[in-house]
Amino acid sequence: MSDATLLLSEIEQGNATAAEKLLDLVYEELRRLAASKISREAPYQTLQPTALVHEAWLRLVGGSHPAFENRAHFFSAAAEAMRRILIDRARRKLTVRHGGGYERIDVEQLDLAAPDADQEILAVDEVLDEFARQHPVKAEVVKLRFFAGMTHEETAQVLGISEATARNYWTFARAWILNEINQS
Repeated sequence: MSDATLLLSEIEQGNATAAEKLLDLVYEELRRLAASKISREAPYQTLQPTALVHEAWLRLVGGSHPAFENRAHFFSAAAEAMRRILIDRARRKLTVRHGGGYERIDVEQLDLAAPDADQEILAVDEVLDEFARQHPVKAEVVKLRFFAGMTHEETAQVLGISEATARNYWTFARAWILNEINQS
């Protein structure tokens, strides 16, 4: 068993120091994933990769004894936590109190055909639950690729599938989700 899997089982048993050791072990990988996702966000956004990792970490292990089966389950849960954080942030930014969907734009960089990042995240989230009911593994690929920013290789490794399968699932999922969004 890997160090991460052993630490996850210790966390499940209530060992408080195991959570610190696990964070030390996976922190850089989580931060790299968060940085990858945030790099695709709008340039003026304020969420930093470190803050995203810390908030996701608190959601994963804060206040309870989480039960993770293995490394893949942990990273899947981390991707889901990052997804929820980004969704909550996007919804909050679209409230009237926070500008009601208004955003700063640089007229020189104006591209009218592209949706803004928050609207894109919300649109994907709206159809992702239905997609997950029909295609659970493919939905995990979407969460890891779109919300956690993992590469095809990393996604395949976490889910225990081949890289070619991860690419095929990603292609199918993108087409399915885009079709659903366009029908809405």
